[in-house]
This record gives sequence, C-alpha cells and structure tokens, in this order.
Amino acid sequence: RAFHLVALGGHSEPCLVTGVLGSAPGRTVSGSDRGQHGDTLRLTKGVRAPRDVRRKWLRVAVLGACTTLAGLLLWGRLGADEDGIAEVLAGRSEVLPGRFIEVPCSEDYDSQRRFEGCTPRKCGRGVSDAVITRDEARRIRSIAEKGLSLGGSDGGASILDLHSGALSVGKHFVNLYRYFGDKIQNIFSEEDFRLYRNVRQKVQLAIAQAFGISASSLHLTKPTFFSRINSTAARTAHDEYWHAHVDKVTYGSFDYTSLLYLSDYQDDFGGGRFVFMEEGANRTVEPRAGRVSFFTSGSENLHRVEKVHWGTRYAVTIAFTCNPDHGIADPALTPPGGPSAQPR
Repeated sequence: RAFHLVALGGHSEPCLVTGVLGSAPGRTVSGSDRGQHGDTLRLTKGVRAPRDVRRKWLRVAVLGACTTLAGLLLWGRLGADEDGIAEVLAGRSEVLPGRFIEVPCSEDYDSQRRFEGCTPRKCGRGVSDAVITRDEARRIRSIAEKGLSLGGSDGGASILDLHSGALSVGKHFVNLYRYFGDKIQNIFSEEDFRLYRNVRQKVQLAIAQAFGISASSLHLTKPTFFSRINSTAARTAHDEYWHAHVDKVTYGSFDYTSLLYLSDYQDDFGGGRFVFMEEGANRTVEPRAGRVSFFTSGSENLHRVEKVHWGTRYAVTIAFTCNPDHGIADPALTPPGGPSAQPR
C-alpha cells in the first residue's frame, strides 16, 4: 500500500491508493503475474477516472463559490433596496467628516419668491458625522422618548413636534401642551430645550457652509419634528411613511431639509434606510446616531424611507426656509398647535 497526497482545488488532502506497484526485485514474472499486473493497471485506471471527474467538479464548485462570494460583496456594497440596486452614499460603519454630492437644481424654486443669498442656486445632498456627537444624539433621543411616552401611534410611525405640540396618540394627534397642561413641566426641562436649540444651530451652520450661504438667511420652518418608526402595520395614512415624495411639494415652505439620526441601522433596527431616488440606481443613507443628512428640498432630491422590518428607528427632521414669513421660533414649554408631519 502507498499513500499519496493529491492536490484538489487548491487544497492538499491525503488520498489512499492501493494496488500492486510491481514485482519484487530478482523475481521472474510469470504469465499469471503478468495477468495480475494487467488487472492492476486496469484497476488503477478505473480508480483514476472517477478521481479526475471529482477533481473537475471540485474546481467548478470552488469557482462557483468564489463567484457567488464576489457577487455578495458587490451586492452588499451597492446595498440593494426594495426597488432594486442602490449605491450606498453613507454606510453605517463609516464615520464621515463630510460628504457632498452636487446635483442640478430643479425648476421648483423658479415659481416662488427668491431670496438672494439663500434660495438654492447650488443644489445637492450631504452627510456628516462631525456636526453632532453621539452623546448629543443620545441626549436628544431621550427627549423624544420622554415625549413619545405620553402617547404614540397605533401604527408604525409616531410624531412629536415640540414647536407645535403635535403628538401622535392612537389614530389621531393631540397638542401635548394643551392636553397635558402643567404636567409637561415634569416631563421636559429647560435643559432639554436648550440642547435642542444648540443642536438646531449646529445643523443650520453646517447647511449654510455646505451650500455657501449665510446661516442668518436660513429660518427654521414647520414642520420640524421627532419621528419614531417600528414594524407595526400602518393604521392610518399618517403611518405610511415609505412613499416617495418631494419636500418642497409636500411642505411648501421647505428650502433645505436636514435629518439627525438618533439610532443605528442594523443595531437598533432593520430596514428604514433613507433613499434618494434616481434613474438607474438609488442612493441610500444608512442611519447612524449623530449622523446629519441634509439636502435641498426640491424635486432634485426625490426620496423615501424604507419600511422598518424590526426594532425602532428614531430621527429628527429639522427644516429651513429662506422666507422669513414662513419661519418659526425655537420651542418653548407652551407653544401653540400646528400641523402633522411625515416621518423620514
């Protein structure tokens, strides 16, 4: 018996090969020996043939596995969304000091009053993880959690608007300042509102720098709100957050939209990515606590949010207008009521 090491598909595995390797030295080979030797050669060929077939199939299998793996890696990088292939504009594992993509402005701004030095002439979308810290995001999220603990939608999307007081409760909205009255003082603190204001100011400055405009020309506008989204089925139209839309069409006052994410994609929730919709391939932003995504609000930035499949996704939409007539003040503990909003 002899043992040979046979290389198969790049791996060396021991294969046991048995058979007569020849006659002993000095021995005369008889006819019967020759017959036996012929039988051995035929046996060896018979063993070798299936081994060659196995070797070919193993090579095919290894090649197929490599091709599949490469495809999965590419798929993961492109980040297929519910509509097909999408390019990942900002991945969850990335920490971005800033990323900006300029796109041609739509005609949406031509039909409205223009404000020099503010109305978009340069359009695009940006993402940064350097504007708000993860600790600030954690503290801002606690404000959302405290407010939403007072109500919450029966469906998958709940809204809290500290400016207008709008709060999702069941299938409706209430004004939390009127509904809960003085009890609000036990829910929120002045420090909560101070933090909220400071975060808004940082986001406003980041937008102004990215688009080359004066921060003082931007005015906070409505609706600006917290959203909490989970996988619960929609109960009303307000819960159907996943439809594609243009902010300037949905909310006429918007000129610049920003989103501050307060939870982590794939850690706190699945699905729920933000998708810029384009011909050919969409571009996705994977939420990360403290990540700020911002963009001009016209049709050049048609977008939607994927359905959340599990967990809970928190974010705050902070919107700005160039028109001071559409501006709103920072929230106080007793503001008036206002409109409902769509999560993003």
